[in-house]
Parts: sequence; C-alpha cells; structure tokens
Amino acid sequence: MKIKITSDSTCDLSPEQIARHNIGILPLTVTMAERNYLDGVDIKPTDIYDHVAQGGDLPTTSANNIGQYQEAFEGFLKEYDAVIHLNISSGFSSCYQNACLAAEEFENVYVINSLNLSTGHGLLVMKAAELAESGMEPAKIAEVLNETALRVDASFILDKLEYLKKGGRCSAAAALGANLLKLKPCIEVKDGKMGVGKKYRGAFEKCLREYITDRLANRDDLDLDRIFITHSGVSEEWLKIAQDTVRELQPFKEICITSAGCTVCSHCGPDTIGVLYIRK
Repeated sequence: MKIKITSDSTCDLSPEQIARHNIGILPLTVTMAERNYLDGVDIKPTDIYDHVAQGGDLPTTSANNIGQYQEAFEGFLKEYDAVIHLNISSGFSSCYQNACLAAEEFENVYVINSLNLSTGHGLLVMKAAELAESGMEPAKIAEVLNETALRVDASFILDKLEYLKKGGRCSAAAALGANLLKLKPCIEVKDGKMGVGKKYRGAFEKCLREYITDRLANRDDLDLDRIFITHSGVSEEWLKIAQDTVRELQPFKEICITSAGCTVCSHCGPDTIGVLYIRK
C-alpha cells in the first residue's frame, strides 16, 4: 500500500529529511509588508529579520484553507492509496480544523493534530514516514501518532525578547526588566499551547547549558532514537555547546540540527534554540 506522508510547513524538517522520506510539504502563507509569501518557498527567516531590523512590523501567518487542503489531498490520491497529513497544533492555528473538513471528502485521508510546532511537530512527521515505510496500515499509523503526540517534549530558550514584545506577548516593561537582569526565558509547549517555563539568568552560553541539563539530565523516560536541536539562527559556538551538552547527558542515536521556518521565527526572532524529543 502506497502511503503519502504530508505536513504543514511548520514541521521545520531539513530539506534532506524531507527528500529522504518524500514528504509532501504544504506551506502556510506569510504576509509581510502587505505582500503574501509561501513559507519556505519564496521567503526565509533572514528576510523577516532584515525587514524587522529596518523598522518593519512583524509578519503574520495564515492557515491553509479547506479548498487548498482538498486540492492537495486530491492530487496526492491520484498516485497514492492513502494520505496521512500532520498539522501544527490546533491551539496555534486553524490548519487542523480546515484539514479535517477537507478530509471529509475522502475515505483514505487521515489528519493528525500534532499538538505541537516546529520539530515537535517534525518528530511526528518523521515517525509517520518511518511507520509508512515499514508497511504499517494507515489507520494504525494514525492511532500510533495520536498517542505519540501526547509524549512530545518541545521547548526553546530565547536570548532576546524583542519579537515577543513586538508581537504583544510580552510588555515593554517586562522585556526591559529581562534585559537588565539578563533573564533568558524558556518557552514550553504543553497541551498544544505555548507558555513560559523557567527563566535562566546570566550569559546565554551558561543559560543554554543549564536549560539543556534541566531538560535531559538524570532521566530514564526518554526515547533515545532521535532528538532535534532546532534554532532560529545562532552562532556555531552555541550550536556546539548544545550538541556537546546533549551528548554528555544522554546517548541519543541521532542528533538532528535544523533551522526554524518563517512561522516560528516570526514569533521568536533570531537567537532562539531548543531541544525537542519524545518521552517513552
């Protein structure tokens, strides 16, 4: 049985991972300076950073509508026996709702609410692709994915709060206080929504080590097959610190380094990095 795995562009997988598993990516729309772009197609995060640095407003992102999902599913079903589509969390976007409504027109389209974003979402896409390649039936794959979504652990640590302030998610006073105190907040995804976790204090390199240690140290409840280190544009030094710290704490079989896409970057800005993995 030929199964096509598809995903919203918010999964933030690398081009190599997408190509290796022949994953179909449906890009969200990014609106910037009154122009619409397709996430990852004709706009990239550095375009957003340059625009904001020059005084521009933060871009907005739009979900794919029902018709776009219907068209995509219909096209894939001309070549495949079934489609499994994974959405960004329904707590962040109407993508899941729209994809579910579109799927009602077909008997063999399965829509999964990832309850996550970025490579928290991407972890499920990779699992879906590997299960499909193993020969598992699509209904069973959907069942496994819905259960696994509850065990994804996704978080990021931010060096600066400028984008959160511009987006109204952090007051100017709070941002100023955080900068003065050198506070680096951890943003966590829980129950399909984002919230602020622990706040770290000091130089970012120190905070990064502490953040990863808090997430991984002395734990025996982790699926050690794969971990993502996903960032919105950080120095090679920070990436090395992150990789070395992960290796010191847990023997993951695969450490994947990926860059966040436009949807995530338009909310967090540059100099953000996170570790994302699945619990047992």
